[in-house]
Amino acid sequence: MRVLIADDHPVIRAGLTALFDTEQDIEVAGAVGTTAAAVAAVRELAPDVVLMDLQFDHRFEGAEATRTLRALPDPPAVLVLTNFDTDSDIVSAIEAGAAGYLLKDAPPGEIVAAVRAAAVGQTALAPAVASRLLTRMRERPTALSSRELQVLDLVARGHSNTEVAGELYVSETTVKSHLAHIYPKLGVSSRTAAVAAARRAGYLRRG
Repeated sequence: MRVLIADDHPVIRAGLTALFDTEQDIEVAGAVGTTAAAVAAVRELAPDVVLMDLQFDHRFEGAEATRTLRALPDPPAVLVLTNFDTDSDIVSAIEAGAAGYLLKDAPPGEIVAAVRAAAVGQTALAPAVASRLLTRMRERPTALSSRELQVLDLVARGHSNTEVAGELYVSETTVKSHLAHIYPKLGVSSRTAAVAAARRAGYLRRG
């Protein structure tokens, strides 16, 4: 799989390039420092995954760049890798079409695993992000909506995000947004854990 790194810090770009160079199944297609360069590079290089920061030169352009990339005819998966972990940052990125959200202090193995997950259409939400969202949402209602239950039911049946979107007549981005809301409500960070937690809570029938 081919990865494009989009971050305005040269040290981060160099560090991620060095990390992926140790993985036989990951090739760094390019590393750029602006969102405009990221869009141009995607058009030219057609990477499978883009690692996207949220802030470039003190401007929060990453979510909008993600939206632009995901609107391309043959879009790459976009994985946000950033220092910012507020509820609004996370949800806005997922709603823009990001396949996942990681923090820059994530272990190298977690970043590599998230890239592999994003490349095959899976959602990758860092455990730390899910945990922080859960902490913020403890005072809020945690009941799953009817639409979230529909999404979870289809996920439990083994459907991919694309298949869930087709079944519910919504976009794949909408499905990912639902999952981004479901994970903190259930205190989990993956599809498998969400299904297990929902069954334990009685939201889904076992088996």
